Amino acid sequence: MKPCRYAPLEHPLVQQFQRAIDSLTATLAPASVRQYRAVARCFLIYLGEQHPAIASLDKLRRDPHVLGWFVDLRSQNLAPAVYIARLLLMRCMLEELAWSTQVPDLAHLIRREDIPRAPQRLPRALTPHQDQLIQQELLRRNDLPSNVLLLMRHTGMRIGECVDLAYDCLHSAGPDQWAIHVPLGKLKTERMVPIDSFVCRIVHRLRFFRSFDPLPFDARLLARPRNKQTLVKQLRSYLPDVVAAAGIRTRIVPHQLRHTYASELVRAGVGLPALMKLLGHVNPEMTMRYVDVAGADLQREFHLARSQPRHLAPQPKRRAPVWTVSSTRCCSPNMPSRCSDVRCRTALLSIASTNSQIESPKSWRKLASSTQTDSGQRLAV
Repeated sequence: MKPCRYAPLEHPLVQQFQRAIDSLTATLAPASVRQYRAVARCFLIYLGEQHPAIASLDKLRRDPHVLGWFVDLRSQNLAPAVYIARLLLMRCMLEELAWSTQVPDLAHLIRREDIPRAPQRLPRALTPHQDQLIQQELLRRNDLPSNVLLLMRHTGMRIGECVDLAYDCLHSAGPDQWAIHVPLGKLKTERMVPIDSFVCRIVHRLRFFRSFDPLPFDARLLARPRNKQTLVKQLRSYLPDVVAAAGIRTRIVPHQLRHTYASELVRAGVGLPALMKLLGHVNPEMTMRYVDVAGADLQREFHLARSQPRHLAPQPKRRAPVWTVSSTRCCSPNMPSRCSDVRCRTALLSIASTNSQIESPKSWRKLASSTQTDSGQRLAV
């Protein structure tokens, strides 16, 4: 039987791994520190159970110690993202131990090819029917958790950002214009999200609930029973009851409300740079993971491109007609200056200017002047 998750771990390598974690996480958030400690604990528990003779770092080998840990992780049916994260964190710790303990072989125990490529899954936005049913059920309940979930749905906030909202998070952006201040979150970025009157009423309702909470006021919009994680767990466990009451059999998690918010804005015409700001992302690749491009959207864009093509080559310009001597009425084509027909002189002048570049310029100036003189005489008559 495996030890309790929070029980003190007794292993000869605990202190060395702890020093490596302290060095790696000196500037990281507490959540990152907990992740490093959880991965180190998982690895040391495996060593203690499967290879109890390992008491020093120089005895660690890729086969069977590290490769056996890979097999143990895969047997736990972890999500691909969790499995990849554990391998990456363990590789960082082994590289830090290789440098600090002067055991270079530790840096090569986990190779780059050991880490699988993260799967590219489709966005998890709710369907319009699911979104409507869930919002109707949340409005019907009208309690504290339901209003928090509605706030997440209409602002695109992460659940961790929502529980960190300040009591005075509403800010006026102009006459009848409001924005909600989202604090530092997952990517260490804060932002102002424009909201409408409906979201303003949700925030005022949450303030009303906060005024009746027996916990002491701590300048936050939502009271915490014990800590942040306890409140997050309560909100996560509340949503399945709402989904079941709405008659939806699909498993839905709070983060899908954020996907739905992003997809709704894209369909409304919001551009990618603005959507990045609203979601608090730092690169467009991350934003594209949240955008649901449905089949109807693809059909609309396809037919729009076909009706207004911009990729076709431009049509060639029409060339001016080339006159020949045979198409004129000139009776003496070799001596155009002596011809009495003005149209003949003009046509021959055009032929010479477009089809020949070797004649003397003086002769063509003489022809042009004679043509103009003749035309003037005819107009005078």
